[in-house]
Amino acid sequence: MKNLFDVYPVYDIVPVKGEFAKIWDDKGNEYLDFYGGHGVISIGHAHPTYVKAVQEQVAKLGFYSNSIVNPIQQELAKKLAQVSGYNDYNLFLCNSGAEANENALKLASFHNKKKKVVAFNKSFHGRTSAAVAATDGSSLVAPLNANHEVVFIALNDVVALENELAKGDVCCVIIEGIQGVGGLDQGTPEFFQQLRALTTQHEVVLILDEIQSGYGRSGKFFAHQHHNIQADIISMAKGMGNGFPIGGILISPEFKASHGLLGTTFGGNHLACAAAIAVLDTIVAENLMQNVEEINAYFVEKTKDFPQIIEVKGRGLMLGIAFDFDIATLRKKLILEENIFTGSASQKNLLRILPPLGITKEDIDFFFNGLKKALATLNN
Repeated sequence: MKNLFDVYPVYDIVPVKGEFAKIWDDKGNEYLDFYGGHGVISIGHAHPTYVKAVQEQVAKLGFYSNSIVNPIQQELAKKLAQVSGYNDYNLFLCNSGAEANENALKLASFHNKKKKVVAFNKSFHGRTSAAVAATDGSSLVAPLNANHEVVFIALNDVVALENELAKGDVCCVIIEGIQGVGGLDQGTPEFFQQLRALTTQHEVVLILDEIQSGYGRSGKFFAHQHHNIQADIISMAKGMGNGFPIGGILISPEFKASHGLLGTTFGGNHLACAAAIAVLDTIVAENLMQNVEEINAYFVEKTKDFPQIIEVKGRGLMLGIAFDFDIATLRKKLILEENIFTGSASQKNLLRILPPLGITKEDIDFFFNGLKKALATLNN
């Protein structure tokens, strides 16, 4: 083997150690991680509860197939139901967000025997099961996978939504609680409530993609819970294992399970479940969702000192700072000169912020001090 397949642009930084929101590279340089691998690091790098749980589990058993009783899966399902508020829903475990959405779509089709999917412009539902939609606001039709076609419509467009559902051939609607790579847009509370009412009226499955916006990142366990609705299926992944690969879907009791309906090899393995339980325990023990709300208010207040910031998008600690210029150079300055990791989006003027849920006001101050210096030297 000569090289890795070159599909990711990378900075010349080699992380070797992490602790909560800090990372150290192989040269001993310290960084503030305000991106956490697309929001994967929910409770912080090397959190002691997480490390202890994974170490203890790997010393006992790392993996065995789903054909054998796995009590740790049952423990995860019970705790997830309690913390999420979806007490009567069932859990199917897999390995990633793409797999979670793929299984959600399959389950919806099995349920009502239809194939058409409604999604929204600038949405992203995984590398294998869907695609980034058109960014010009137009509708389009594209393949979702071998068994589906998808119609993209504008977010918050109730008329377009109702027109599609009225055709009678829609299997499901899939929507992000808060859009991620598409630019942190979100449906209004009124839209989400109308979406729930219309999907119920037309007997269409409502799938909430909470892969990035779930697990407390918005200040509630799932972002759609800000709008007082329930979904039929909820897909989860990124913050679920704090870096350990795991995904899953929560499934309404309206869906009936049968042997062979869904399947996975590594999904729900013992190590992944141990990691996921540690995350849930930490979210509860450290009141992380309350911290998200408090830190969000502090963060938004700090942005008012920056006339270059034209908008703050998102909710909780799933945020985007919009400028009136392409942020590529700014982001590079932040990481190489101020030692701060941030993210980008499909909108070139948006700097994405996804720190651990327990981030402190001191960390926020460090970020804004670095941002101030990077902006001051931007044109140099």
